[in-house]
Amino acid sequence: MSEEAQGIRIRHRGHAPQVHPTAYVAPTATLVGDVRVGPRARVMYGAVLDAEGSRIEVGEAAVICENAVLRGSAVAGDQPVLVGDHVFVGPHATLLGCEVDRCVYVATGATVLQRARLGAGSVVAVGALVHARTVVPEEYFVPPCTVALDAPVRLLAPDDPGLAQAVGRVGFAQVAFSVDAEWTDRISRNEHIAEVRAAEFGTHADDEVLGFGWRSSNAPCTPREDSDRIDDAGEAHDDSVTVDDPRVAQGAVERHASEGSAQDSPADAHMKGRP
Repeated sequence: MSEEAQGIRIRHRGHAPQVHPTAYVAPTATLVGDVRVGPRARVMYGAVLDAEGSRIEVGEAAVICENAVLRGSAVAGDQPVLVGDHVFVGPHATLLGCEVDRCVYVATGATVLQRARLGAGSVVAVGALVHARTVVPEEYFVPPCTVALDAPVRLLAPDDPGLAQAVGRVGFAQVAFSVDAEWTDRISRNEHIAEVRAAEFGTHADDEVLGFGWRSSNAPCTPREDSDRIDDAGEAHDDSVTVDDPRVAQGAVERHASEGSAQDSPADAHMKGRP
C-alpha cells in the first residue's frame, strides 16, 4: 500500500489544514489551523506553518525548506502569511504576517516581519531582515545581513549608528502586537508583548491533532485523478520511514494507540531498555 506525506496536521480555532493532493508535506512538518498548501508545493522537514487566528496560503510549486517558520496572527488586525507561486523560502527563514509575491527567493535565515510585502522576483539574501510594513519592490535585492525598512525601501547595515532609531520609528510593537509602550521603555514593552503572545498561544490548549506524518493513499482526501500524481518533479519524495529497532517501532504503536497518555520519564525509559 502506497502512502503519502501529510505532515503533522492540527485543527486550531475550528480550522483544519488543507493540502492539495499533488503537494508534498514532510512527515515532521507541522501545519496548524487555517493553512492551505497549493498544487505541487513542498513543505520540508521541521517546517512550522501556524496560522494562529489568521491564515497561511502557500502557492503553486512554492518551496518551504527545513525548519522555516511561517506564522499568521490576528492580535493586531488580520495578518495572514500569503506566499505566492514559485516562491522559495530557505531553511530557518521566518515569515510573520507578511505577503510574498510570486517568484521571490527568501534565503537561509532571513526574516520578514508583519505587514511587509516582497514584490515579485525580489530576493532577500542570507540573514537579512525585512522589517514591519516595509515594501520591497519587484526584483529588488536585499543584501546579506542587512536591514530593509520603510516604503520606499532603504537599507541599513547592522552596525549603522542610526539603526536603533530607525527601527524605533517603525513602531514594531504596535504593528505586530497592538502594544503602545515607548521604544525606550523596553521592559514594559517586552512585558506587554509577552502577555499578548501568551494569551494568543494559550488557545492551543484546545487544539486537535488530525494526523501525524503519513496517511494511506486510499484515505479520504480531495478528489483527484491518477494523472495528478507528481512524476516529473525530478526529486519526488516517495519516502518511507524505516525503524531498525523493533522496540522503537513497538513503542510508537503503543503511543499512538493510547493517545493522550503521558510519556515515560527518562528513568522509566532507561528501566525499559530504551535509549
